[in-house]
Amino acid sequence: MVHKVKLQELPDFDVTHYLGDEQAIAEYLTAVLEDGDPSLLVAALGDIARARGMTDVARASGLAREALYKALRADSQPRFDTILRVCRSLGIRLVAQPLAQPLAVLGER
Repeated sequence: MVHKVKLQELPDFDVTHYLGDEQAIAEYLTAVLEDGDPSLLVAALGDIARARGMTDVARASGLAREALYKALRADSQPRFDTILRVCRSLGIRLVAQPLAQPLAVLGER
């Protein structure tokens, strides 16, 4: 017999409960960056900021708390300097690595 579960009976998932240490944060952000979706990156930084405490992150980044919430919504398009300020305040460094298979150079066939 199959037990059906209604969607509304499932508990809400909150990733911030799983971002308790530096390793978890690094793995989460790496997975998000590999996806390549800018809105997902912004939302993930928002998740990490919430896990660390928005007030503390806002203070450390020099942004107003309300501006930080607004900048880290998935549908926002924050400036890159805002992303860098948030990363710095979170103790995160974005690192570039070469791709195993480089993308074809434009115009090359």
